[in-house]
Amino acid sequence: MLRTTLDPRLRGDDEDKVVSNRNLLVGVDIGGTFTDCVVLDRGGGITATKSPSTPDNFAEGMLAAMRLAADRLGVSFAQFCRDVALLTHGTTVGTNALLQRKGARVGLITTRGHEDAIHIMRGSRGVTSRDIRKVVHFPESRKPVPIVSKRLIEGVSERVDCFGDVVVALNEAEAEQAIRRLVEQAVEAIGVCFLWSFKYPQHELRVKEMIRGLAPQLFVCCSVDIAPKWGEYERVTATALNAYIGPVMAQYLGNLDQQLKASGYAQPLQITQCAGGSISVDKAMESPLLTLDSGPVSGVTGSLYLGRLMGYPNIITTDMGGTSFDVGIIVDGQPAYSFVSNVAQYEYFLPKVDIQAIGAGGGSLARVEQASKTLSVGPESAGAEPGPVCYGKGGTIPTVTDADVVLGILNPDNFLGGRIKLDRGKAVEATQRIADSLGLSLMEAASGIAKIAEFKMADIIRKMSVEKGFDPRDFVLFAFGGAGPTHAGVFAYELGVQKVIIPQKQIASSWCAFGAASADILHVYEQVDIQASPFDAARVNAELDTLEHKANERMNRDGIAKARRRLQFSLDMRHRGQINEVEVMLPEKRLRRGFEEPLRRRFYQRYEQLYGRGSSYAQARLEIVTLRLRATAATPRPELLAAKKLRRQISAKAVLGKRNIYWMDLKKALASPIYDGALLVPGNRIEGPAVIETTDTTVVVHPGRSLEVDTFGNFEIAFGRSHRGKRDAQSQ
Repeated sequence: MLRTTLDPRLRGDDEDKVVSNRNLLVGVDIGGTFTDCVVLDRGGGITATKSPSTPDNFAEGMLAAMRLAADRLGVSFAQFCRDVALLTHGTTVGTNALLQRKGARVGLITTRGHEDAIHIMRGSRGVTSRDIRKVVHFPESRKPVPIVSKRLIEGVSERVDCFGDVVVALNEAEAEQAIRRLVEQAVEAIGVCFLWSFKYPQHELRVKEMIRGLAPQLFVCCSVDIAPKWGEYERVTATALNAYIGPVMAQYLGNLDQQLKASGYAQPLQITQCAGGSISVDKAMESPLLTLDSGPVSGVTGSLYLGRLMGYPNIITTDMGGTSFDVGIIVDGQPAYSFVSNVAQYEYFLPKVDIQAIGAGGGSLARVEQASKTLSVGPESAGAEPGPVCYGKGGTIPTVTDADVVLGILNPDNFLGGRIKLDRGKAVEATQRIADSLGLSLMEAASGIAKIAEFKMADIIRKMSVEKGFDPRDFVLFAFGGAGPTHAGVFAYELGVQKVIIPQKQIASSWCAFGAASADILHVYEQVDIQASPFDAARVNAELDTLEHKANERMNRDGIAKARRRLQFSLDMRHRGQINEVEVMLPEKRLRRGFEEPLRRRFYQRYEQLYGRGSSYAQARLEIVTLRLRATAATPRPELLAAKKLRRQISAKAVLGKRNIYWMDLKKALASPIYDGALLVPGNRIEGPAVIETTDTTVVVHPGRSLEVDTFGNFEIAFGRSHRGKRDAQSQ
């Protein structure tokens, strides 16, 4: 059970009245198919709702999900909004605008002579090593469609050197002419990115001021505000992307904020961001690039919060929906971060929680390569329209969901709590075509489709963990999303993880919305200042002072009390002359006498964890490249309540009967018990094979494994002796 712990400043005068004490925490996450809303009240109640997403106006789907929650709570929508202590929203509006090329018409002002940097790109063209097909066929790859056309890029005379000294002063007359030319070409946003501006930002800020004076209606952003780091291409890319989605996000968030205020919501609206926390709606409108990939990151945020309460410092998070499979990792109570992002082949530098995704979801399409007679699953997806064949909306190619229906895992009459009726006959017909092409039985083909998808998931998790120097066997695995609990039993077993947790059973499919509700406020500030050892503590501390000042200015504007603020500093370091940087956390806020030797030890430890024992060189000089500050502030949050009693006896009402399910490990079908997950209570234990159905997902317990409801109401899947033997063999 959950209850909410609220900031005293958010409570009303009468603690017993729901009307005035604003005791609800609300998280809303917009997905490609559904918009999820999770409401947590102070008494421990959880209300989870789903409403179809509305791509034409995502705010409609969000408000519809919130209205549905209000109806279930038995209050008017206006009353519901007044009762909300904090509303945190995860949105894909910016991501969709970028992927669908529906962003703004963008102009770019840069240093004269460097107008083509964003079109030249890096030699990799944004192709990463994680997509092996693109790597193998790299000569066939192409650059992405430009988000800024060449005729909308203006060069201005100015130059700052690598030390931050002005070599050529800003030519304001040229800058004014460039702005006017862009305005004449009907741009909706302008990005400003000059060489070495992160060492001397005044030129960019002056041009920004001029744009606001000449064309106040335009969205404008500077590289020093969004990505103050070295790397000309990555910095200009971040600036252009931010400008490209800026007007779309500003309009969406501005309208949403007004609608919520008109409905009675009085607290500041928070927006989830890619670094793992939330930012104010004003900050999100200024820097919408921070919201890209924030949806999957919210799943890590929720897992981090729950893991801390449950005592699990090492967690692999897996989110399987209809289209994709997203993986994150938490080590020693902290999420793993990446500092290079890639969206639509555009790479840019931005600190974010590291999420890796592959095209493996319930809607992943299964096809047979006729020449080689091999079966492939994904990355293409049936999407919401037409969806899997069993949806009966015109789909003809079988999917992972169709395979689950054929195997008997999914109940056609109780999918999503009975809201959608599945056509098993159509799923069988489509899967039989796969079977005939491969010379397999129907059940072998269906099992093969599921197994290929599950092994692909295990592979990406293995790469995600091992490439960072971690052993999956040291982790528990959190499985959520609509399809995650259905397939986690297989890919988790292959990895050898300790156990599988399906978090807070009734909201597992809406876990990203829960993560949004549990997110702290977070602002990340960075400054590049390359310096070689021996380090000057005064120089480092001066930069840290600057970062702290920026954070405090932002939090003052957000109205965050000083007592709520928490500061965490870190340094990106490397061997001098090398390119591989690692983040080293600073336990102290400022460097003190004798700091260098402990700092070197922390660097060597982290470096060798990533690149292997003996990979560092103790005699080499080191360099500090980037200084970073993560400034957080605690928000009202849910609090777990452990059950006072554990009950082994399963209620007769929880037993729904039996269903024939084909188990690939046994190579036969068995009449397997089916349980109602909502009626299982802490202490209940179920031996596999079995299936547990909830309103939004299906949990599969394979033969030889067991499921138990823990004291906090989570489903835990354990693997038994054979799994421990496999783990021991792998470790030898």
